[in-house]
Amino acid sequence: MAHLAKTDQPASRKRLDKKGIGLRAGIYALLIILWLAVAGIGGPTFGKLSEVQTNDQTSFLPATAEATEALQWQGKFRSTEAIPAVVLLTGTQGVSKEEAGRIGEALKDFTHLDGEITGPFLSEDGKAAEFIVPVSGEVKADAGVEELRSLIAAEKPDGFTAYVTGPAGFSADLVEAFGGIDGVLLGVALVAVLVILLLVYRSILLPFTVLLTSVVALCAAILAVYFMASEGWIRLDGQAQGILSILVIGAATDYSLLFVARHKEALVAGQDKWQAVATAWKRSLEPIVASGGTVTVGLLCLLFSDLNSNKALGPIGASGIIFSIIAALTFLPAVLGLLGRAAYWPFAPKPAAVDAQGQEKEGMWGRIARFVASHPRPIWIITAVLLAVGALGMTQLKAHGVPQSELVVGGSEARDGQIALGEHFPGGSGSPATVIVDEAQAKVALEKALDVSGVDSAYLQAEDGGPAMPARGADPMNVEGRNLISVTLADAADSDAAKQTVLELREQMHAVDSDALVGGTTATQIDTNETAIADLFKIIPITLLAILLILMLLLRSILAPVLLILNTVLSYGTAMGVSALVFNNVFNYVGADPSVPLFGFVFLVALGVDYNIFLMTRVREESLKRGTREGMRVGLKVTGGVITSAGVVLAATFAALGVVPIMFLGQLGFIVAFGVLLDTFVVRSLLVPALVEEIGPKVWWPSNLAKKKFELN
Repeated sequence: MAHLAKTDQPASRKRLDKKGIGLRAGIYALLIILWLAVAGIGGPTFGKLSEVQTNDQTSFLPATAEATEALQWQGKFRSTEAIPAVVLLTGTQGVSKEEAGRIGEALKDFTHLDGEITGPFLSEDGKAAEFIVPVSGEVKADAGVEELRSLIAAEKPDGFTAYVTGPAGFSADLVEAFGGIDGVLLGVALVAVLVILLLVYRSILLPFTVLLTSVVALCAAILAVYFMASEGWIRLDGQAQGILSILVIGAATDYSLLFVARHKEALVAGQDKWQAVATAWKRSLEPIVASGGTVTVGLLCLLFSDLNSNKALGPIGASGIIFSIIAALTFLPAVLGLLGRAAYWPFAPKPAAVDAQGQEKEGMWGRIARFVASHPRPIWIITAVLLAVGALGMTQLKAHGVPQSELVVGGSEARDGQIALGEHFPGGSGSPATVIVDEAQAKVALEKALDVSGVDSAYLQAEDGGPAMPARGADPMNVEGRNLISVTLADAADSDAAKQTVLELREQMHAVDSDALVGGTTATQIDTNETAIADLFKIIPITLLAILLILMLLLRSILAPVLLILNTVLSYGTAMGVSALVFNNVFNYVGADPSVPLFGFVFLVALGVDYNIFLMTRVREESLKRGTREGMRVGLKVTGGVITSAGVVLAATFAALGVVPIMFLGQLGFIVAFGVLLDTFVVRSLLVPALVEEIGPKVWWPSNLAKKKFELN
């Protein structure tokens, strides 16, 4: 009877499965239709993200920043939101008034003019003429600047060179550079991932299935981000949009790879396509949710940032990760449930190869696991020392800010124009510092400002926006008992010299009037850098603590999570150190934005822990059956291939950021790509397994697993 009951059980389950096939197929089809509908709505929305973007650096500062408060007051002293463009005409033989006048006449036809054109101003050497053209804030900077350049090119005398630079010129460069994010960046990332998946799976349908999972996740995330930005909940900029695309494609592919690995295991074990999906879902749910949850929490730690740009990336990135998890656990299983083994055609899953004794062949990762188990102590010591040496390069990282003229990599007319401007006029022309001061102290403040080294000129602003001249009836403009002083700096507004000038100017103004405010382009950069540096020291410990708590809950241990965090931090240090050396000596970058180390940390720690979660959840599963040391060997052996593939995919997607000519994105892409590969091939493959082999069951302390007496050596 016992025998009959045993043989009847599979038959009854089989009959039950047959009855439920229609229901299961219907659910899978419904899930696929729902996701495709989301993709159909979210796809077109991708092109609309630029409509809700804000790339104005001042808008990312906290409201309490001095530059922000100065900007708010400055708005009360002007009637428009125009952005100044500096038009420069140079000639080796000199520029006459008549030649400059021709350009001035052409500028009157500028359709996006918002105010009066100032100039021409002829340089002392007579070789250049300068105009200040207010470009309407209602038009995109690139469109206004493009029209200006066309007007000038048509009227420019032969043998002369003309530039459009200043705030409007640099804004146009940024808009043009970010233009590649909508299509080129995503296309490069998708092609890179597809090629890797084709090489990994040697299948036709499966790579496209995994890639489609990433695309539908991205479409859903785009809808969420567009809604949040349009409602004013977040400030979306071009950098965050680019990071979102890369993050979702990489993360969703990684989670899909993990699910596919479990699905393939189930098929190899002889399960039918319905059972295989259920088994894969059950076994991959915890690591996918845990790893995705870790990244989500790490990104949400950015909400503690005082910079609105950093703060916005938290919910933007988190929404991308959440939809990546959901797509990998709903859309992908639905497709695989309908396709079954056909998804792997022409290489359908089959049992692993065995040797002459009938034992499963160990393969490359089996040999690596055996090698690590044979020499754990020298491996972890040598690996840790080499990583520590690489981390020493962090001392060479120049993350103190990047001049505005260097934000765009490659050719830049605005940058060339700024250099030419500095050769003939004060470098700060067109980008003055502004001082908001009590009217009773305004004259004293003006005198003090003119005494500051690095200040070329300064004046109290009148009602018409020009210098106040009481003798001619042009009194200083008074707004709520305050006056505005416009200060032209001798050096380019984004230079280190200009920053020193503004710092001294602030000191002098605060001495005259404790409530005085100093703003402008240079002041904004100073406040942004200082806030970013403060964020770094605030958010890093919060992120580490949050991820540590998640790991403790997941692994039911204290020691193992601490080891994983320490290893990941060491890997981050090495990635930053090597990147600093590459930036300084290979790419010859002038520096890095202070947010680069912070973003690098959040992504590398969260994503680096991802692979350790993939590994250690499997190791813990195996340790319950085999003991810790044998569990580590088996865990490394069975997860080696999928984690390596996931690491290569994620590195390739972040490396795609290099196609966007923005220094910040290029640097972040290199740091994360290199760091992920370091985690994949060194930390997860050598350092963590060697440490677990060395420590043994105690790695699970204080859980009961640490007290297990059996160990298979």
